[in-house]
Amino acid sequence: MTKKKNTAPEEIRHAILGSPVDGMGLLSLFDAGLTWLQANQAYVNSLNVFPVPDGDTGTNMVLTMQAALREAEATGTENVGEMAKALAQGALMGARGNSGVILSQIWRGFSRSLDSLPTMDTALLLKGLTEARDTAYKGVVKPVEGTILTVIKDIATSANASYERGSKLNEMLSEIVEAAQESVKRTPELLPILKQAGVVDSGGMGLAFIFEGMDRFARGETLEISENLLKPLAEFDMEHTLGEVEEGQDYEVVLDFTPKSGFDLQEYYNGLEPIGTSIQVGEGDGIYRMHIHTELAKRFEPIVYTEGLGVVKKVMMENLREQMNGNAAPEELKLTTVEKGQTGVVVVSPGDGLSKIYASLGANALIKGGQTMNPSVKDILAAIESLPTDNVIVLPNNRNVILAAENAAKATSKKVAVLRSRNAPQGFAALLRLMPDSSIDENLSSMNEAIQEVHTGEITTASRSVEIEGVQVQKHQVIALFDGKLVASAPSIEEACQILFEKTKVEQYESITLFYGQDMPLARVNEIADDLKAKYPSHSIEVHSGGQPHYQLIIAFE
Repeated sequence: MTKKKNTAPEEIRHAILGSPVDGMGLLSLFDAGLTWLQANQAYVNSLNVFPVPDGDTGTNMVLTMQAALREAEATGTENVGEMAKALAQGALMGARGNSGVILSQIWRGFSRSLDSLPTMDTALLLKGLTEARDTAYKGVVKPVEGTILTVIKDIATSANASYERGSKLNEMLSEIVEAAQESVKRTPELLPILKQAGVVDSGGMGLAFIFEGMDRFARGETLEISENLLKPLAEFDMEHTLGEVEEGQDYEVVLDFTPKSGFDLQEYYNGLEPIGTSIQVGEGDGIYRMHIHTELAKRFEPIVYTEGLGVVKKVMMENLREQMNGNAAPEELKLTTVEKGQTGVVVVSPGDGLSKIYASLGANALIKGGQTMNPSVKDILAAIESLPTDNVIVLPNNRNVILAAENAAKATSKKVAVLRSRNAPQGFAALLRLMPDSSIDENLSSMNEAIQEVHTGEITTASRSVEIEGVQVQKHQVIALFDGKLVASAPSIEEACQILFEKTKVEQYESITLFYGQDMPLARVNEIADDLKAKYPSHSIEVHSGGQPHYQLIIAFE
């Protein structure tokens, strides 16, 4: 099909019904996929195995898709191969978290099959999905079934069967959506931890929503709201994930209100759409809570609009752009200068206090990021390129940042290695072994040894009720993790720490360091430290400000 960029969506939709798709048609399909993913973003985020506040799969996939669309829209090409290439490049640079990176690999494989071809028919759609499957699997060192990988595999299998039946393009699209949904339902049977947690795979669910959005668009069905959008008020997350603030959407507005009789959620949502983005609505005991991102000039419009439909009880407003600027490393933070030819280090840090420690240990570049705020491939690549040396080691310090770091390493001509550090204490241990004048390989060998010698405890608040790994957890209880595994649930931070210390057999370590989070009072941390000193007088026990969100304490055992 050959359409102009300003082609009416309805015309594009009709052209998709059995006809070859050009670049603008593909762009419309991707836009629809993103729209439906956004409508279900909160639900995808909620599909978290562990009850920790890092359910950001939906957010990461949305940000990745947004980056893909921005790159593609700038091309304005009607060539489907060129459009697919732009979408894949945008997704790669904007990829965040493991789910976002794998999603970008799916689109990368998809684009390869379209090359520079003008349009896409069923044969090319099948070829693209097959290559998408193969590229995604190759992009993961140890592929795990019961994840987004399984879902793209089942999608490709369904596309092949559909093609053999002689299905039209729109029919194939509907059939692969059905296959994706069935595949997601089966993920707990393939990955026992999902079954134990009572959830399906979040990445696979996000991918299914993307294809479902494309199918809904082709069918002419609404993409404005999801049945999952309205959720119990108790599950409404007042904390937003900054990640990347959309252009022009500089303010976050959250308000509570009681609606008038005859309140229509669909109409309310429709009225909010022209005002801003990232719209969420929660309800409980007759009280509704609305969340939206707006531009500066429109920041009061959600309040005025809602007042016409009910009584506003409470309003919270925050300048996201200012907070984003505050996420940068403080100006007074002095990073170590690296010389050309030396080995430089890029470090991902979730808190200002932790950043200061990284800087004092020799970090050359810092990226703010961690739980619920995974940096993109583009962010990490920019930090790598900012260093004057061609030899760089990246310390992701988070399981969900490793894949993005590895993809950033592949996107530069510099010699870059990623040390697979999973938390802040491992990052500290690695930096203590840094030898700037030694080669990357020598540094990696020494740093790898160092991170094996440190163990990490984490204290946070449970985001939901679940029984997993033999630990019964109630929502809002304090939980403790040790090296990423759930080990305790308790009514208080002190009790959770006590159980953690007992289960980790503290006596086998020489030192304990407590890094307290941004919402943890220092006096309370000192009380915990004093209790530790009394119980373990032969241990070295220190307290440092970490400034990390969500986790009251990060504890290093060495």
